[in-house]
Amino acid sequence: MALSPNHLRGGLVQVDPTTSRVLRVIALQYNPDTLSRTLSVQATGGGGAGGERSQALRLRGAATETIRLEAELDATDHLEDPDANATATEVGIHPQLAALESLVHPTADALANNHALASSGTLEILPLEAPLTLFVWSRQRVVPVRVTDLSVTEEAFDVNLNPIRAKVTLGLRVLSVDDLGFDHRGGTLFMGYLRNKEGLATAAPAATLSALGLEGI
Repeated sequence: MALSPNHLRGGLVQVDPTTSRVLRVIALQYNPDTLSRTLSVQATGGGGAGGERSQALRLRGAATETIRLEAELDATDHLEDPDANATATEVGIHPQLAALESLVHPTADALANNHALASSGTLEILPLEAPLTLFVWSRQRVVPVRVTDLSVTEEAFDVNLNPIRAKVTLGLRVLSVDDLGFDHRGGTLFMGYLRNKEGLATAAPAATLSALGLEGI
């Protein structure tokens, strides 16, 4: 009997930025069919009004990369065997949605602690620091990200109005050394991501000028 291949799943990982301890792993139930990426160049802006021509080819830093994907969650199959899937039977996909939403909320305890500090007269309250979030899409793509937006469309419900099917759209911005610094764990991961890209680029087939209809430049 032929065995089905072990398909890797994409997902997100939250880690402690100081100790690198894994705090939570969120694997997508189904890999999206498409993944959109946009890279915006950080140029110095040479030439033209207010710019120096000598700066036209200079880059201020790594390109700003954003990622967008749509994930599907579905508990329908689980509901066919309620004895083996008690959580899905009781609350549907609420836990999976809550795990994703935890990426954009501070914890209730953290909010309460900050409120207590403010109430006690503490003059400066530092913004709450979230765990470092990593987007994982194969071993070739493990990058620190910030979740910039998350939208949920719940499409089906059980008799208790628990959602049992939903689509989640995630917007992510890759955090580079410009955001985190070289000494931060996320900065180290970004540099590894960038070096891996450079290595992959060397494996791309090289074209010739003649393929472009040119004999020389």
